[in-house]
Amino acid sequence: GSSPEIIAAPFRDMGNHDPAKPYAETYRDALKKSSWADRQLIATRSNDSLRSLTLKVLEKNNVYAVTSGDLSVLEVWKKFAPNRIIESLDFGFGPTRDQTLSVDSIERLLNTGRFKVFGEITIQYSGFEVSDSALEAYLAVAERMDIPVGVHVGPGPPGAPYLNSGNYRARLHSPLGLEEALLRHPKLRLFAMHAGWPMLDEMVATMYTQPQLYVDVALICYMIPRKEFYHYLERLVNAGFGKRIMFGSDNMLWPPSIEIGIKAINQAPFLSTLQKRDILFNNAARFLRLTKEEIQQMY
Repeated sequence: GSSPEIIAAPFRDMGNHDPAKPYAETYRDALKKSSWADRQLIATRSNDSLRSLTLKVLEKNNVYAVTSGDLSVLEVWKKFAPNRIIESLDFGFGPTRDQTLSVDSIERLLNTGRFKVFGEITIQYSGFEVSDSALEAYLAVAERMDIPVGVHVGPGPPGAPYLNSGNYRARLHSPLGLEEALLRHPKLRLFAMHAGWPMLDEMVATMYTQPQLYVDVALICYMIPRKEFYHYLERLVNAGFGKRIMFGSDNMLWPPSIEIGIKAINQAPFLSTLQKRDILFNNAARFLRLTKEEIQQMY
């Protein structure tokens, strides 16, 4: 079979590319040879092993996971771990309009009650920001149904436009692209996945101006250099947003990334015990509006 996917955990160097050859070749070689990282994670080779290993990590660390992906695969995961998997409906723009789920289709799926979250919304990879009119009707449905929304605002792989995302742009990391959507939908519960890294000042400004906005630290808690992650996280906490930061892994194909991310929070020297608990659990429980009974069942 093909070689398994590899990710740096974290990257030590990002770049070192000579444009005389295709970047995709440079990137693949760097991952295969571990030349950009001291530690790398290699994907499992089957869906069954991915599910088994991930669920073991969730059980070991008492994690309840908002999980999205292929709907048929997600259904199987839910059957194996009905109490640990919180199903989420992911969404992105297809290459053409007829390859994108319609607003009516999304509304029908959300109306089933199966999905507690609408996300990850990955239109950043297609060159769109969240406030673009193309997403407007979808957000209106989520606001009306009071379904929390998670949107990708931040990093993909380094050099994403030269891999498989030709419309990906650095400017779309900016959380300022959320603001008009939030103003149009003041009752919408929305969180910026990946916390808009590396747009730190813009993230602080947006959270300051839009008090309903939460963020998660998915991916950046294990993929970017630890010192950089701590710099970013500490600034958000110091700015007063410690009650609106949620843990996330975005582990995708790499179950060990969940524990790496949890350790990054627990080992952060600038966080108090309460701040760590807020990031790892309390803030998400509040954002998702879990009941007291639901919270008690999770302990």
